Amino acid sequence: MAMTVTRAAIYEAADKLSNWGRWGKDDQIGTLNNIGPDEITAAGRLIRQGKVFGLGLPLDVKIQTGLFGGRWNPIHTFLATGTDAYSGNQAEGGLQYADDALNMPIQGSTHWDSLNHIFLDGKMYNGHDARLVDSKGGAVNGIENSREKMVGRGVLLDLARFKGVDCLEDGYAITNADLDACAAAQGVEIRKGDFVIFRTGQQEKCLREDDWSGYAGGDAPGVAFENCYWLKEKDVAGICSDTWGIEVRPNETSEVNQPWHWVVIPAIGITMGEIFYLEKLAEDCAADGVYEFFFTAPPLNLPGATGSPINPQAIK
Repeated sequence: MAMTVTRAAIYEAADKLSNWGRWGKDDQIGTLNNIGPDEITAAGRLIRQGKVFGLGLPLDVKIQTGLFGGRWNPIHTFLATGTDAYSGNQAEGGLQYADDALNMPIQGSTHWDSLNHIFLDGKMYNGHDARLVDSKGGAVNGIENSREKMVGRGVLLDLARFKGVDCLEDGYAITNADLDACAAAQGVEIRKGDFVIFRTGQQEKCLREDDWSGYAGGDAPGVAFENCYWLKEKDVAGICSDTWGIEVRPNETSEVNQPWHWVVIPAIGITMGEIFYLEKLAEDCAADGVYEFFFTAPPLNLPGATGSPINPQAIK
């Protein structure tokens, strides 16, 4: 039976599932504390074939379509080019070179959300005041705190392939039972400290059709609100997907926007990865039946930031 999502249910979940103080009052990495030397060395032993899969979407793919305000597509500008060198526009006798610049929102493509990205009633993870994130950046819970923690065992849950479809329908709420059944069918166990990555096929559909009109902020398949309980029970390090916002859209309630986010970031302290490119990894996992791998996705060392662009790596 589906969980009824109300404002009261959101606050109940935030209270029951809170990790505030679990790793001390000064903690700024949340569930990444579930990864230690033993987990990392065990993950390293998953590298058996030397296959590497980059999970970052190309930055020239224009996913921002105006549905979610305030973000734009990455702007890649060349400041100097080989044409400049060839035509003599660079200093005589000087170094001939090309140079470029990148302008983009943190969440403009494949990225991590950090623990100062979402607030609940003016508080962020571990009880810190939202006002500690201002125009100069975040004084606490910034992405730089996780710069040495984004490494461990990755597990792909290929929900689209498990359901026998190219892409889950927009608005399909992935239940905890779906996740468990998919893991069982793939013969993989979800463990404490894992990075759980799930594939809906939505991004691949947008790539095939060259149509991103509903991707960033529109309707999408994604986890049901009940997933916040699953995350706490499994004690995973992080959760990632090929969608814009991980949770199902339209949301399961009209009372608030993005109810799952209200709980998982500020209360549980989950660092989440969004807009992951999963097609090639999923094809390889389906071919060899191995859905676990060494995973690494270090963020930029950008103090105070609410997240970071990344090019995650799955290594088998």
